[in-house]
Amino acid sequence: MTVTSETEVFVGVPDTSARWIDRAREVSNILAADALARDRAGEPPFREVQLLKDSGLVTLLGPVEFGGGGQRWETAYKVVREIARADGSIGQLLGYHYLWAWAARLVGTDPQISAVEELYTSNRFFFGGAVNPRDTDLTVVDRGDTLVFNGVKSFSTGGRVTDLTVLEGIIDGTATHVFAIVPTAQDGIVFRGDWDNLGQRLTDSGSVEINDVEVDWASAAGFVDKEFQPLVYNTLNFPAIEIVFANFYLGIARGALDTAAEYTRTRTRPWPYGGDNREIATDEWYLREGYGDLQSKLWAAEAFVDQVSREADAVLHDARENLTEQARGDLAVRIAAAKLRAADVSLEISNKIFELTGARATSNDVGLDIYWRNIRTHTLHDPLAYKRREVGSRYLTGEIPEPTWYT
Repeated sequence: MTVTSETEVFVGVPDTSARWIDRAREVSNILAADALARDRAGEPPFREVQLLKDSGLVTLLGPVEFGGGGQRWETAYKVVREIARADGSIGQLLGYHYLWAWAARLVGTDPQISAVEELYTSNRFFFGGAVNPRDTDLTVVDRGDTLVFNGVKSFSTGGRVTDLTVLEGIIDGTATHVFAIVPTAQDGIVFRGDWDNLGQRLTDSGSVEINDVEVDWASAAGFVDKEFQPLVYNTLNFPAIEIVFANFYLGIARGALDTAAEYTRTRTRPWPYGGDNREIATDEWYLREGYGDLQSKLWAAEAFVDQVSREADAVLHDARENLTEQARGDLAVRIAAAKLRAADVSLEISNKIFELTGARATSNDVGLDIYWRNIRTHTLHDPLAYKRREVGSRYLTGEIPEPTWYT
């Protein structure tokens, strides 16, 4: 069955981390069956997101009392990696959904957290976010009991396939930033449908216009009586999404390496002019050496990212008041290093596999290009050189990164 067929039937809600990962593997296998065709078509992934809903994966982090999985981030990272193995775009969408669903915990008050988690979990709603920091902030006007958002964002990942959208802007006449979660389906949110990039084609990450979107002050995340209640924990937004990046990069890399290896087993021809000729390609020493090198590097990156994922999990699930600036900075540096390793090995694998599969593997019907296109596109999200500098600064001088939109 492919994702374009009738809805898959999933029985029950998994009750352990291992069973959630098994469920993700079921979904991944469905997505893999026609991933290339869907990428080529480039349509908004409504059916793919419905598959994530039907499987329950969208509620993995949601409270059990509202029908969610009640799982931890460590499991969510593994689920994202498994989905990205089959479809990098959908792995990204799911990872972003988990982050934006957690946004209430990052900056909200306790009543806001409860309200948001009940809303999205009980309805299996899907999140997106119009929060691109490189654009001019949305303008937010205080009208007494309400806030009104206006502006344009050049990226809004998930766009048309989401149920809830996270907005962020600056209250007019102040320097105060405010987040709010709003229903996506309203006249004031207009998606331009202009995402037409090299890779991650099914993330529907085009631009969006925000026109007079009204929000009650009670929904302004983290505000009590119009005053924000700051915590160091509020600044975890970017480190939290960067470790998601690392995990779906590795998922894409695993998909690339496994797909290439299967091609080599079944279709690559041995080279007849090397002086040590073999009957089948898998007996070629240079192919064994090449796959051995890539597999070793991927295992090493997976192990490191798993370790840092556990460190992020411990911080994200700890009491919010416990996080210090030093601990936050140390975690941000570790996550930057994990993202670097994941990006570098994923770029290497998605490029090197062509040398190991042969000239015929460049045929469009094989589709190995999808992995490189996806990795190449998203690893440009923010310059890796700055991540290397953060790690180097911590190692050489003990300096930790100051919290910003990209650190």
